[in-house]
Amino acid sequence: MDLGIKDRVAIVAASSKGLGKASALGLAKEGVKLTICSRDKDALQKTADEIASQTGADVLAITCDVSKTDEIKNVVKETINKYSKVDILINNAGGPPVGAFLDFTLEDWQKAIELNLFSAITFSNEVIPCMKENKWGRIVNITSMSVKQPIDGLILSNTVRAGIAGLAKTISNEFAPYNILVNNVCPGRIYTDRIKQLAEQRAKRDKTSFDEAISAMKNDIPVGRIGRPEELANLIVFLASERASYITGTTIQVDGGLIKGLM
Repeated sequence: MDLGIKDRVAIVAASSKGLGKASALGLAKEGVKLTICSRDKDALQKTADEIASQTGADVLAITCDVSKTDEIKNVVKETINKYSKVDILINNAGGPPVGAFLDFTLEDWQKAIELNLFSAITFSNEVIPCMKENKWGRIVNITSMSVKQPIDGLILSNTVRAGIAGLAKTISNEFAPYNILVNNVCPGRIYTDRIKQLAEQRAKRDKTSFDEAISAMKNDIPVGRIGRPEELANLIVFLASERASYITGTTIQVDGGLIKGLM
């Protein structure tokens, strides 16, 4: 299927590795011109070279801490300077720390809000005027299954990522008349550094090995395995495409059937 996005321009946040990298690679395979960003300059450049080598795509790599407003603004500015527009935005950021409610200070809450919620607000605020002018845009937020089913020990993620879902639903209505479509994807247990971190903490808590913790994490997934980053990226690329022209305001999980709710 031709997804109709060849020569579109995308910004993919936090994309030197994991879900962001898989999403950037998936878009590049469809002929999309990319800006990727991350705090890790060396890993970012390595990813940019890898994507360009595999796909022939034009890739602009910009070092950026997505919790810092000025750095986000610079990413958008440099993208428009190079490509003259932004068509697609993939909002993404690392997960906040694990812990219970009383483990965290107000400063911890502020950092989680800046990293996960305010970064999505800022990126969206910066790109929507360009999308609005061109009457075409796709915003996809990478959130978490915690949006639909809160996860024990992830109070920061449960709270802040739910805010992204509320943001997306609201602006999807506001900007739909301009052909700007906004959706969320909710990864379940996907094999990334985040799932490794959670497995290590589970192993420590249960006094088991890492491999045993990973195996235990598979047990309640109906498909019987941990997901791969590209399996989430496949949905993201579709939602960012011309073929998803009647899909907006949705929150879709990619979890192998782990979430038990109907909606």
